[in-house]
Amino acid sequence: MSNVAAAESLVKKHQQLKQEIARVIVGQEQVIEQILLSIYAGGHALLIGVPGLAKTLMVNTISQALGLEFKRIQFTPDLMPSDILGSEILDENRHFKFVKGPVFSNIVLADEINRTPPKTQAAMLEAMQERSVTVSGQNYGLDLPYFVLATQNPIEQEGTYPLPEAQLDRFMFAVHLDYPSFEEEVAVVKSTTNNEKIKVSALFNAKEIIEIQQLVRMVPVPDNVIEYAVRLVGKTRPQGDSAPTIIKNYVDWGAGPRASQNLILAAKAHALVNSKFSPDIEDVQAVAVGILRHRIIKNYKAEAEGLSEAFIIKELF
Repeated sequence: MSNVAAAESLVKKHQQLKQEIARVIVGQEQVIEQILLSIYAGGHALLIGVPGLAKTLMVNTISQALGLEFKRIQFTPDLMPSDILGSEILDENRHFKFVKGPVFSNIVLADEINRTPPKTQAAMLEAMQERSVTVSGQNYGLDLPYFVLATQNPIEQEGTYPLPEAQLDRFMFAVHLDYPSFEEEVAVVKSTTNNEKIKVSALFNAKEIIEIQQLVRMVPVPDNVIEYAVRLVGKTRPQGDSAPTIIKNYVDWGAGPRASQNLILAAKAHALVNSKFSPDIEDVQAVAVGILRHRIIKNYKAEAEGLSEAFIIKELF
């Protein structure tokens, strides 16, 4: 299949995929779109939302529709790195055998990652970055495609271990999950309080997802779009020459070069699923809030005046 035909096929299958997911998940189109863009671009996503908003169901449904293996890890304060990576045990012949942990899957839901100590967080983040794990000096590769969706609970911060900024930077998108609208909540209650079980059809497989990730990287990007993305990221740095007044007044720390890379990769994926063969500035702007939200650190003044990260980022366009 030529690249043009593959891109046209992706547009159709992306629409079918969203329709298939919508059979189970009511609303949350923006959240699902950002998670799918993250998978197509080969990144990871951080989902921030209060309990009970169907985060686990959403990831499970997406993994079924993509035809990928899915595992969920519930992070707790006593979870050790070996609990997620796996460990060596003595078998019946008294030989050491490696038993793989739940991190060995195509899609991993790291539930409430801020509940576990830094040692276990670091083990998870290393697997995300390297796509491999090292146990007892032996290196084990993870199956591709590999996607981690971590969730954080924003309302309960006592006794938790919030991810440091350097580790938040490993996530391509930070997706905020809001409460459903009245109509959506009515639909949720109707669909979840009866006997009906909806089976999701697999529209992709692991090989096809890897091909999509390669296709996204092949998309050509005009120089002016790359320069716009780099300039946009540069504006978030209060120490920089190009920082506007709103950044100097309300932001302590800006985004690093990884943000520029992710902006372009996500813009490529966004262009492809919207029937474009090359991203433009609108594609960069469409993904900018999700990619920059967790990479800028607001100061006390922004908190006091109730300015959100999304508002500050949109002021830079």
